[in-house]
Amino acid sequence: MITGYSVATLVVFVISIGFVIYPVSIPTPRRIPRIPINLTTAPILAIAILWAAQCLDPAVIRGGIVGTDGVKPYNILILFFSLAYMAITLDITGILQSAAFWVSNKGGSNGWKLYTYFYIMLTLLSIMLGNDPVILSGTAFLVYYTKVAELNHISWLMSEFAAANTASMVLFVGNPTNVVICEGFSVNNAAFTAYTILPFIACSVFCFLALGGQYRDKKYVPRKLNHTADLDARSVLLDPIGACVGSFMLASALILCLVVSFFGIDVWKISLPFAVAKFIYDVAWDHYRFVRRLPMLGRGQKGPDEMELDDVTLQSAQTIVSDDKSRHRQSALPLPTTDKVDSIPDLDRAIINKSPPPSSKTLVAEWRSKAIALHKQLHTHFPTFFTALPRLPFALVPFAFSQFILIEALSYQGWMDIFGTWLLRATHGDMYRTIWLIGVLGVILCNISGTNIGATILLTKVVRAASPMLSDQTIRAAAIALAVASNIGAVSFTFSASLAGLLWRGILKQKGIIVSQTTFAYWNALPLVVMTVVGLSVVCAEMAVLY
Repeated sequence: MITGYSVATLVVFVISIGFVIYPVSIPTPRRIPRIPINLTTAPILAIAILWAAQCLDPAVIRGGIVGTDGVKPYNILILFFSLAYMAITLDITGILQSAAFWVSNKGGSNGWKLYTYFYIMLTLLSIMLGNDPVILSGTAFLVYYTKVAELNHISWLMSEFAAANTASMVLFVGNPTNVVICEGFSVNNAAFTAYTILPFIACSVFCFLALGGQYRDKKYVPRKLNHTADLDARSVLLDPIGACVGSFMLASALILCLVVSFFGIDVWKISLPFAVAKFIYDVAWDHYRFVRRLPMLGRGQKGPDEMELDDVTLQSAQTIVSDDKSRHRQSALPLPTTDKVDSIPDLDRAIINKSPPPSSKTLVAEWRSKAIALHKQLHTHFPTFFTALPRLPFALVPFAFSQFILIEALSYQGWMDIFGTWLLRATHGDMYRTIWLIGVLGVILCNISGTNIGATILLTKVVRAASPMLSDQTIRAAAIALAVASNIGAVSFTFSASLAGLLWRGILKQKGIIVSQTTFAYWNALPLVVMTVVGLSVVCAEMAVLY
């Protein structure tokens, strides 16, 4: 039954999604930072408003964190962060850039040959590592490569983005949405790959054909490149030993996660110990190289006795401290030398000792200086961990939990039952109608429901609400259609359709390349439509053969 609380919950949810897509910042008085309303803060504010309005209670919040209906948010996030840490530290060794150099050499001066090789390389790497590490390294490399080779960057960067996000549908760990689907529909992790491998191949091939069609002009992909000399792939492999160890540990973790899924064991119990072991190895290996003064991540190591704290920020902080101290020294009475101290009367000595205390600005600057110095020392001593740490997707934690809580609030207010009824009326329980409806809705909702994570959680709950009236085959078909849609939906019209899109835009902005929302949507339109039609058609064919 729809009540005022139900309507208010839905309205607040929609508004929060609006701020995720179009973030704003609220101006504040001077010296106070502007208040951002964005992907991280908007869902949290929505939860606070709904709680204050009594539209949800603590049990709903707990359900969004601990999980309901077989979906465990903490399981998903621990698994994702564990594998992300291993993938990012593997990337730090330089292995991805080394692979890119090797592929560049193989492509030579043939433009389309090189374009194809890069597409294949990015696809294979994304299957194994997931899309985020590949986008982190691949984007930076392609910006550099296209600038040096004087190529049109848009065709190469859009190809990279499409390849990375399409390939993430193969393994259940390739994308957080895959884990949500496996948890929510009780799909075995190995079976997930068996279901998605054929849609992936079809989507990947036809996506490349669509990209080739729209970039057929020579100004996008020239037939002949100004190829001057081969790139040294070994020169960018900063840590060969770390690359071997990291590859072995990541591959072992993925294989074990697939195996234990047959026995009903939560996969985070496998991935987390591997991530901890990798962390211990990173710290121990960095410490060994630091003590032995071996090169670390491609930089000469000076050792503990020769470190130089030359950070610009540190120098500026120390300048503030020294300036402040000098001002205090000038304002204080001159202190006597040690040989004349005893001759000063007690009264005069008391006056001298009453020098002005350090100002709060001085204390803050001193603490800031010490913190920067400590960070510099730790980063020099343990470069692998402290390089990987800021690259971990920490924004995913509050956003994912907030999305789970908000959708749990919608379910609490009865919206999931209503949406489930609408699904049944639209499909009449037919498996093929369900595939197309869930697939198309999934692609659309990736753009308008706060990334593909929000869309996946929402549609998973809707299908589960309708599950009593659906056959097991139809439910399984809906799960695979959603898996295809949630991954190709990132190759969409808005950057916020996925966290990878926001990350990709941020990297390009740092490199001085601005890709507008219109340009992004224009070049993604054809590949997205083609992949949606082809991918969902293959899912229908699979279900027809299996059931």
